[in-house]
Amino acid sequence: MAAAAADNDGAHDAGHLERVWRSAEALLAHHPEADPLVVMAASYLHDLVNLPKDDPARAQSSRRSALLAREQLARRGFPQARLDAVAHAIEAHSFSAAIAPTTIEARIVQDADRLDALGAVGLARMFYVSGRLGRALAHPSDPLALDRALDDGAYSLDHIVVKLAKLPEMMQTEAGRAMANARLGKLLVFREEFAAEWLGTDD
Repeated sequence: MAAAAADNDGAHDAGHLERVWRSAEALLAHHPEADPLVVMAASYLHDLVNLPKDDPARAQSSRRSALLAREQLARRGFPQARLDAVAHAIEAHSFSAAIAPTTIEARIVQDADRLDALGAVGLARMFYVSGRLGRALAHPSDPLALDRALDDGAYSLDHIVVKLAKLPEMMQTEAGRAMANARLGKLLVFREEFAAEWLGTDD
């Protein structure tokens, strides 16, 4: 089931699903009240329907994933009493869907998915997605947007400030927030070093 989610998208492939589950496991250690089976199922199936970033129906991806996951899990004998919890965790994981997570399992899955957008792997995913969308690496003369408006639709580097820097404060768990802040720190250092090299001021 999970392999179908990738759709040849290297940023949302089986490796992404594995990393989300590993982060979720780390967060589960802080929340013994959470149901690991629900978290694991949602972690592996949250991107069953993975529409491109520029698709007008992108915000519907998580809802479609939840419906498909519910169908496939029920067909395979997954405990029916847990299907609603898995579906909600999948629906609520998406940034673009803007659905508030109401269970600890959904909060963990959302945090785990967003953690994969930060740090070294998150940086690689950012440039990968931006390249697929035809965005430039950075503004030619003002990569840090000191004298212009940020525009991550045109410049990949801008995405760090436009979206990724906001993720730690949006985390649903304390452990997730701590991990996110640590990973964001790496991105901010990279951003400064990138700009220095880009402008030739890194001597």
